[in-house]
Amino acid sequence: MKLYYSLGACSLVIRILIHELNLKCEFEEVNLKTKLTKNGMDFFQINPKGFVPALELISGEILTENVVIQQYLVDTNKAYNLLSPVKELSRYHILEWVTYINTELHKSFSPFFKPDIPAEIKEQIFKPILFKNFNYVEKSLNKKDYLLGANFTLPDIYLFVMIIWLKNKFPNDIEQWSNLNSFFDRLIKREAFKKALNEEGLLGKF
Repeated sequence: MKLYYSLGACSLVIRILIHELNLKCEFEEVNLKTKLTKNGMDFFQINPKGFVPALELISGEILTENVVIQQYLVDTNKAYNLLSPVKELSRYHILEWVTYINTELHKSFSPFFKPDIPAEIKEQIFKPILFKNFNYVEKSLNKKDYLLGANFTLPDIYLFVMIIWLKNKFPNDIEQWSNLNSFFDRLIKREAFKKALNEEGLLGKF
């Protein structure tokens, strides 16, 4: 397999998951401004959408979309500790959280990566929306180690990366979420997380 990624992007979720699953994988960086890979390939020829992550399977087929790649990796490796099997209700509670993070947290960050949106609009309109969504997660983590309770599961990886973005974009506001901070500190001690962060030059920055 080969993962096409960009430093600090949401593709970090897949890198962490790959290490959690102990899978062999190559990693090739993509410059999202030029749309060229580290080896000079036109990334649009790999993923016409132009976004990371993109996972090249052993068969040569390309799989895209973060949430889909996550499910593919855990399902094909039967990582039921991270995502329960089909027909078990717990699977769908796990996917509830994956979907919430994807649609409400991840997408709420989009305006903050667009330089053409005025700073005052980001501050007055988009920041309250993003913080409201994180407030919901903060309350959901009350007296729990992980999103689903005592057990580490798939959406915890995704949330971890979203907290990295939160720390980067709003370093002066992060202390208001004690549960999120405790959750982050808990996960950053896991070997797969440390390995992934080290590979992307992020270890020790949080």
